[in-house]
Amino acid sequence: MAVVTEDFTPTIALDGARKQRGNLTQARIRWMILAVILGFGLVGGRLVQLGMVETDQTIEGQARDVITATRPPILDRNGLEMAVDIRVPSLYAEPRRIIDVEEAVRALRTVLPDLDETWLRNRLTGDQGFVWVQRELTPAIQDAVMRLGIPGIDFITESKRFYPAMSEASHILGSTNVDNQGIAGIERHMDAESVALLQDLGLARGNALAPVELSVDMRVQHIMHEQLADAMTRYQAIAAAGVMMDIHTGEVIALASLPDFNPNEPASALVKDTFNRITSGIFEPGSIFKTVTMAGALDSGSVAITDQFDARYGIRFGRYTIDDFHGKHRILSLPEVYKYSSNIGTIRIMQAMGKDNFRAFLSRMKFDERVEFELPEMRVPTVPKELSEVGAATASFGHGLSVSPLHMVAAYAAFANGGNYIAPTLYKRDIAEAEALYQRVISPETSTSLRYLMRLNALEGSGSQMNKAAQGYRAGGKTGTAEKVVDGRYSSSKVTNFFASVFPLDNPRYAMVIMVDEPKAENAQSGTTAGWNAGAVSGRVIQRVAPMLGVAPDFSEAIDQQIIPPVLR
Repeated sequence: MAVVTEDFTPTIALDGARKQRGNLTQARIRWMILAVILGFGLVGGRLVQLGMVETDQTIEGQARDVITATRPPILDRNGLEMAVDIRVPSLYAEPRRIIDVEEAVRALRTVLPDLDETWLRNRLTGDQGFVWVQRELTPAIQDAVMRLGIPGIDFITESKRFYPAMSEASHILGSTNVDNQGIAGIERHMDAESVALLQDLGLARGNALAPVELSVDMRVQHIMHEQLADAMTRYQAIAAAGVMMDIHTGEVIALASLPDFNPNEPASALVKDTFNRITSGIFEPGSIFKTVTMAGALDSGSVAITDQFDARYGIRFGRYTIDDFHGKHRILSLPEVYKYSSNIGTIRIMQAMGKDNFRAFLSRMKFDERVEFELPEMRVPTVPKELSEVGAATASFGHGLSVSPLHMVAAYAAFANGGNYIAPTLYKRDIAEAEALYQRVISPETSTSLRYLMRLNALEGSGSQMNKAAQGYRAGGKTGTAEKVVDGRYSSSKVTNFFASVFPLDNPRYAMVIMVDEPKAENAQSGTTAGWNAGAVSGRVIQRVAPMLGVAPDFSEAIDQQIIPPVLR
């Protein structure tokens, strides 16, 4: 405060209070600045702390990208969908956010009554941030659960594999688990090749993956599956299986094995006897193996197609004598040995070649190793490393060794395509790619002779039932009836039957092996050997699929004459 006097004496200013207020203001400002700095410091420190925390990106121990990842669609060779992804809701809970566990349990079980009450209560109790409740539900169930309005309960959208053809191609496709990861079949092979890597990298989440095209023709696959199912009913068989292969490219056109499973319900694959008999079943092939013996002997030059063999008497090994099933007991030409399926004649042919050379030919045909193929379900064949005299004799007509039907179809493909072994594949492969993989196993001349023998057997031998059903399609092949071992002894009442075929033999395109396990006679006029069942099934399949594959019927006998080797005309 200032006091002014009338005589204009010097002014006296009393500024103590102003100064005091100024100092107080400055102090407040300094405290305010300090508080702001401390506030920013705390916030910054907290941000740094949060930045250093590693957030758990997993769902019950698995990466979210993996669980929610998609898989590429699988198409057949004509673009038909065999496997696709569909989006489904899965129910999860955040136990630490659930207010009343008992109320949540009661409410959820009104929509999902199959959930065990105790399990669900334990699931919802605790301080976990994420637990699955039930996965792969329907949208209707999702709506019903959401209407319950339970805090801490929510859904995540996952990919689920769906197989439109159900069980028809189950052993080709395999299946996936609840995390959409391949566990069998081509699905598992795809994971091993590339899909798992894409999922791990997160590239398979929310992105459309390029379709995977298989070599399979679903039209042919449907008919083969249908005919195998019919065979199981018609012949009261315990199992049936078949595989068809393009002999030039190695592409598998169809592959089915019954009993099978529904890949939409992966647990159904655990049912007994649903294994893939084409790749993971090994069997004594019976007389379809005689074609192998013929191929080796003819190609070695040890025998000629014009040779004759003494089949008048059985061949004795110690106490045992090997004879023919329907023996002619006379001198047989080589084509007759094949046509009449003579065990004696086949042993003579093998002996002319020599057992060691015969064993070496089995290795050349890859009968003692795993077939190079995409399906993981595979068994290594059982073939003795060395053959005794009697072992070589029985092996020459398909006993004493076990191979898979896939081994046999690959061998027949090489026998008919000019003599080149090509590994089968489930992926599309053009002829140029295939030729780069060819391994010559027999000469073109031997291949010509084998095609003649197969056609001869269809016209005059045990393949006549097949030929009757497939009239006009110039098919040929060989039957095989293998007695099963029961209690350590061969059983004449339980047999595994095969028919290995090629069509059309004037311009070979496809090889096929059909198997019928423990068939019964269809009627009083029929039998139980392979021609009556596996052969007849082969004929019915060829009759249905040949037109689809561009093979036109031709009933001219002149075509069969052209198949006969010049030396026999």
